[in-house]
Amino acid sequence: MTALPRAALAMSPRAADAVITPEVRAALGEVTDLSPGVLDDFRTDAARETLADAELLVTGWGCPPLDEDALRHAPRLRAVAHTAGTVRGHITEAAWRRGLAVSSAAAANALPVAEYTVAMILLAGKRVLESAREYGTARARADWLHPDPRLGNYRRTVGILSASLIGRRVIELLRPYDLNVLLHDPYVTEDEAERLGAGLVPLPELFAASDVLSVHTPLLPATRGLVSRPLLAALRDDATLINTARGAVIDQDALTDELRAGRLRAVLDVTEPDDLPPDHPLWECGNALLTPHIAGSQGNELARLADLALGEVRRWAAGEGFAHPVHRDRLEFLA
Repeated sequence: MTALPRAALAMSPRAADAVITPEVRAALGEVTDLSPGVLDDFRTDAARETLADAELLVTGWGCPPLDEDALRHAPRLRAVAHTAGTVRGHITEAAWRRGLAVSSAAAANALPVAEYTVAMILLAGKRVLESAREYGTARARADWLHPDPRLGNYRRTVGILSASLIGRRVIELLRPYDLNVLLHDPYVTEDEAERLGAGLVPLPELFAASDVLSVHTPLLPATRGLVSRPLLAALRDDATLINTARGAVIDQDALTDELRAGRLRAVLDVTEPDDLPPDHPLWECGNALLTPHIAGSQGNELARLADLALGEVRRWAAGEGFAHPVHRDRLEFLA
């Protein structure tokens, strides 16, 4: 009988408690020889003892970097199955040089982010926040037959900035609605955009034409501050900006100025920094909805991440390779 590959969990204890349930741990134990415990510091004697035999790491939020020192103590390590999205925090250049096979659950995490985005697009079109606030103040219904041209989701234009995993899923989920979907992504052809269900346009046109603009650009050196003051100024009056990507993709000072002037609306699940200072003027903008980075997997959605990672481990243990691999040469396009 062939021995099962040695595996270990590497993430924060909180992440392990949330994602690696007893059922998931038991399932991992059916296809690997899973070490007990969770590694959250590769420098301890106990961690190095575990790393010495590990062929596979199942990683998650809070995994330490797999740097030269960690890899030196993991001579048999061949693969990493990540139970979350980005692997940038722990898969280092040294890990890529080692030639590790790397998998990510980014595809599973993309779905709740896309669902959140679509919900916010539709709520923005119905002006739900404003209507709820006005209703609560007046304690009476407004004239719902008033033909306000700013209200509704019929033939609105939604702009998608970047055909990332999440951006593509948003476009897919928007197909049943009577919306015009535009896309800007310099790596997508017109034919590919058409297959996705969106019209490909230049960046300035995307902002000028959109009633709702949703940002799905990964934060890279080239995309920091991409959503600039001139692009924000190009948005139509009363347009809504949605950001579920990274706060630093947007010129936050410029956006704050637009919001304080009352010209735009925004739904921000991310800011720069993520923990916005209590005295930041964004908190005082009634036309901005700030949520605490909740678009990604939450609650029972974490089980989707575990299920994908478990499927990857089963494939790898069977010698089939990962179905959701991460490749070094694609990192510049990924979150």
